[in-house]
Order: sequence, then structure tokens, then C-alpha cells
Amino acid sequence: MQSANMLLRKIVRCSVLPFAAQHGMKKDLFPLSRTLSLSLCLKQEKSCEPSEKLDLDEWKKVMKSGLQEEVSETVSEPKELSSLAAARETLEMWRLAGRAVPENISEEQLKTFTECPSKSAKKKYLKYLHLKELQKKNDKRKMDEKRKRRLEAQDQASKTDETKKNSFVCMWSSTMDKAYNWRAAQSMIFGQPLVFDMSYEKEMSVREVANTVRQIVLSESCNRRSVDPFHIHFCNFKDDSLYHREFIKQYREAWGKLLITVTDQCYTEIFPKDKLIYLTADSPKVMKTFDHDKIYIVGSMVDRSIKTGVSLARAKRLGLESAALPLEKYLLWSTGAKNLTLDQMMHILLTLKDTADWKKALEFVPKRKYCGFVNKPVKELKKTLDLINTLKLGKGREVQKQFAKSYPKKHKLKQK
Repeated sequence: MQSANMLLRKIVRCSVLPFAAQHGMKKDLFPLSRTLSLSLCLKQEKSCEPSEKLDLDEWKKVMKSGLQEEVSETVSEPKELSSLAAARETLEMWRLAGRAVPENISEEQLKTFTECPSKSAKKKYLKYLHLKELQKKNDKRKMDEKRKRRLEAQDQASKTDETKKNSFVCMWSSTMDKAYNWRAAQSMIFGQPLVFDMSYEKEMSVREVANTVRQIVLSESCNRRSVDPFHIHFCNFKDDSLYHREFIKQYREAWGKLLITVTDQCYTEIFPKDKLIYLTADSPKVMKTFDHDKIYIVGSMVDRSIKTGVSLARAKRLGLESAALPLEKYLLWSTGAKNLTLDQMMHILLTLKDTADWKKALEFVPKRKYCGFVNKPVKELKKTLDLINTLKLGKGREVQKQFAKSYPKKHKLKQK
């Protein structure tokens, strides 16, 4: 009996178990083996000792250990897939329930959703994704509306331009351009030179150079449209410099067609020194009248940090005469520095050249910088301004004493 049981065990282990493991018949194998062992035991003697019986628990352990490696490889992937599928099902359920759930969600977002520690964290994460999706949709809708409005505006503009652009307007604009170019060409032969000193690139930042070039472009257009334009010279101009690159950005293809003189030479090498006057706000000498025989130099510099004395030092180093505009003589200056932009300087010089009237010329100074034009002597106006400022500060008795000394009659009348 014992030998028969042993033979049965060996046969099952050697032949049946590997075949069942390969074909996935593990679960069905246990009842078959159990029935075989029991049937043999029943046919023989019924009084068998418990040690002779087959231990089914140990048999299960042996079978599990043999198939553990294969099962672990096949089970790992379905677990991940099942967790993602379950997460998608929960999302669909929450969407049907009316919760804030995104319509489209990627696998990475699903993984982060499953890794959230609590249910509230999952809800917050889904709400964040939902709001992000809504924002993207809103931005796309706005872009589409903006594009649609732009196309409609272009269509309307094209229609209006077609109606406006008749033959007379086109002829007028072309003839005016020809007239301006003819004046600029004449100024290159017969006009009074005006020099822009382009040697201040190292003194400025890239942004300040860009602002300088914009102001020079405005100055050139203003000069081209004037009745008697200057012959503009760009001196100390170097190729492939910041000035050069900014001018190409502004003018593009028209840079090579400008009716101006561009040179890398210094103005002292082109013109005689006795005719050159450097216009700078730091000069102690004040310009009284405009001289048509002189050649004025303007520093091509936008100074936001107000570096005083840079252009004056350059004029002194070259041995040139300098001059400043008579702003204090004709304007009641209130606040701010006395530095003007390059296009304002061009307007002032062109007006002086045409009219020789300082009042008309200085109208191009920004009105925020001065209170009005001077009608009284400058000393008296300075005294009154100082007194007004001290009264605003509230210095009481000292102000009254100064006011009594300067205006004794008015003070007595007030006391009476």
C-alpha cells in the first residue's frame, strides 16, 4: 500500500504537475489528485494511519513555489493596468455625478491621481486639472475671437483704403515726397551743415542707444520736411556698431537711400575748428543768436542718469567752442533738468534758422518744465520764485523778513 502511494506521488510530480503548470491547470489539479489518492485508500484497508495520508497543504506549497516566478512577471502589469482602468472609471462616475473633472486626462496625470494620499487630495488635484483645462479653452476662444476681429478690421480697412486711395491723393503724396527729397538733395550741396556726434556709444546702455536712434530718426524726418533743411552729418560713425544696427532696424531698406552724410571721421577733420560750436547744456557760455556761418554739433546721447559734463569735456579736449541754449533767459524754469531731446533740439534750431525768434523756437520745450516766458528781469523773477518756494515750505518769520526787505511798501500796506 505504501509503495503504491509513493509511486502515485512520483508520477503526479514528474508528469502531471509540469504539464498543468504550463497550461494553467493548477486549480483543477488539486481535486483530481485528491480523488485519486482517496480512491486508492478506500479500495485497500480502511484502517490507515494518519502518517500514510497525503499532505495536501504541503503539496500546494510545492506547486506554488514552482510557479511563483512566472506568475509574478505576468501579474505586475495587469495590476497597473487595472488600477488605471479603475481610476478612469471613478473619473467617469464623478463626471456623471456633476463634479469638476477634466474631460481629457493623460496617463501621467492618472498616475499622479492614483498616488494622491487621500480622497480630498484627489478632488483638489482633479479640480486643478479642470480649471487648467477651462483656462486653456478660454484662451483659445479669445485668440479665435481676436483673429476674427483682426480679419474683419483688415477687410474693412482694405475697403476704406480702396475708396480713399484715388488718383489725386496718390499723386499728391508722390509729388510731396519728391519735393522733400529735392530739398534734402539741395541741402547736401548748399545747406548749412549740422553734425551729430556718434561717439557716445560707450557712455550708454543698449536701451539708451535705441532711444537715441529713435530721436535721431524723428530729427531727420523733421529736417527733411522743413523749408530750408540742414545738411546732416553723422560723424564718428562706425560700421557694425550699436548705432548702425539700430538705424538698420528703424530704416530697413531706406537706410542706404538717406540724403545725409555718414562718415567715420571726426568733425575736426572735415570742418575748420573756428567754425565749430558744440551745443551742450553744461556750457558756461550762453547762445545769444543763431549764426548761419557756424556749424553746430549735437551730441547723440540720451542721458537718463544725467552724467553732467561729458559733452563739455569732449569739446574742451578737442579745443572747440561750446554754447548752451538761453533757457533761463527766456523761460521761467520750474523743475527738471535743462536737457532736451534730440528732436526738440532739431525743432528749435530749424525755427531759429527760419525766424530768428527765440520765443517761437522755445515753444518746442515741454511745457511741464517751465511756467511761462520771462517778461521781467531775471533777477526779480528768481527772487519771487525763491520766496514762493520758501512760503510753500512754511518757514514763517524768516520768510516775512525776506519779503519785507525785498518789498517794503507792500509789507507796510499789509500791516495797516
